[in-house]
Amino acid sequence: MGEVEFAALKGINLEIYEGEFLIILGPSGSGKSTLMNLLGCLDIPSKGSVYLNSKDISKLDESELALIRGQMIGFIFQSFNLIPTLSTEENVLLPMEFQEEDRQIARQKAAYLLDIVGLTNKKKNLPSQLSGGQRQRVAIARSLAVNPPIILADEPTGNLDTKTGDYILEFLDGLHEREGKTIIIVTHDLDLVKYATRVVYIRDGEIEKIETRMKNESDLKIESKNEN
Repeated sequence: MGEVEFAALKGINLEIYEGEFLIILGPSGSGKSTLMNLLGCLDIPSKGSVYLNSKDISKLDESELALIRGQMIGFIFQSFNLIPTLSTEENVLLPMEFQEEDRQIARQKAAYLLDIVGLTNKKKNLPSQLSGGQRQRVAIARSLAVNPPIILADEPTGNLDTKTGDYILEFLDGLHEREGKTIIIVTHDLDLVKYATRVVYIRDGEIEKIETRMKNESDLKIESKNEN
């Protein structure tokens, strides 16, 4: 910030395992959004390293990072980030167009994804013609377009009512259980931890503790405290 150096994250040491449901939990200003951007290859660290599939992303250029993002990670954002001038179907097709997927195959995949999120009858609608819950379901379908092994969600229920938010979390939980997707959710909402296999608590840019949980149960095991 000008001549003032501010460390958004300090001494983070975290390993995320394939096929787990991880929640990164922290209040506003805790550094969790910065951590999400690093995990999603949206940013690179000013110090230290971030490895994805044994590749240090801090040593990759933007085109290489874009390729990893396009193939490995599906993003779901609180604000949905749909293209307002594109229809529901076109928004879902977009990641496949970036990957130069055959157009006919891409349309078949989009139709399938809109069906599983219950929006087949809304495929021609613009985002402005959808409810918040419907827009989030479009965002989920889009995140699955190239069948990425990792789903990264930033406050995915933040703009939704409780019933719709529960539907979204149950859907993500199903992807984890049925397809073995690695689910990473960044949130301040303590109620979401019931879906997690591990919870990382972050405050003031540092990891306070990491908990291993039995999903949907209150039992937990604290792995570490004040991990640096």
